[in-house]
Amino acid sequence: MKTYVSPGQRPDTATVVAVGSFDGVHLGHQALIAQLKAKAREHRVPSVVYTFDPPTRVLTQGVEFLSTLPEKLDLLARYGVDETIAAAFTPEFASRPKEAFLDDLRLLRPRAIVVGEDFHFGRGRAGSAADLREVAPEVVVVPIHGLSGEDIKSTRVREYLKSGDVDGARRLLGRHYDAQGVVVQGDRLGRTIGWPTANIRVPDGKALPLGVFAVVAVGDHGRWHGMANVGFRPTVNGTDRRFEVHLFDFSGDLYGQEVQVKFFTHLRGEQKFSGLDELKAQIARDAQAARDALKDVR
Repeated sequence: MKTYVSPGQRPDTATVVAVGSFDGVHLGHQALIAQLKAKAREHRVPSVVYTFDPPTRVLTQGVEFLSTLPEKLDLLARYGVDETIAAAFTPEFASRPKEAFLDDLRLLRPRAIVVGEDFHFGRGRAGSAADLREVAPEVVVVPIHGLSGEDIKSTRVREYLKSGDVDGARRLLGRHYDAQGVVVQGDRLGRTIGWPTANIRVPDGKALPLGVFAVVAVGDHGRWHGMANVGFRPTVNGTDRRFEVHLFDFSGDLYGQEVQVKFFTHLRGEQKFSGLDELKAQIARDAQAARDALKDVR
């Protein structure tokens, strides 16, 4: 998949364009992509996603994002998009009038534009799908409701994650939520109590579910079942959020390596224990619960 940072970078050829934040690339976004690809085949032109980094709501409302730009680009490529324009969504970009954004779209010579039914653009969200007809002969508006009637929105996925409901997030994403980061040095507490962990540093602002989870971790040299704790470690008076993963049947050193962690099952919320012995006993129960939850996962 080819990637650009502005419409003017790509060749001056006709396209079909889907526009949106695509944060998390959930089932609603995937429906847009399916329409985008169908229209691109119909017109025999490249399929182009015009998206923003960071996602619009992250800048304007200070919320966490579901996918980093590399994660988003990887997902868009996986779902078969030909090209992506990832514009830097700065305060200056956000303050532009809708006419400036329409001018950007004209550079793409769109035969059709595909958007979600809640799509708006330009300063004050002044632009809507109706305005897009100024620059494209066809505008396709895709509903955001799932088969259950629930709105498929990035905001709803974040709400599920905030409560630790990774199964709810999976229903809207169409896949298990994941986080990628680098393994860094921790305080080695897990090792001293018999449960060594990989401490994973994710980009600032990346949404993580809080609690204890059954997970699958994927690195350059393997794939492992395990359990993850995301939280503040109240038993040892922790103050900063940590993302720690214990890998089953693993011995080795992952420091400095990139690891992707997929969240499969929520086991429990974070708890404060009376001491390390009580914590160790609970971790043993968590490990068995995680193994049971993952027994059919390959």
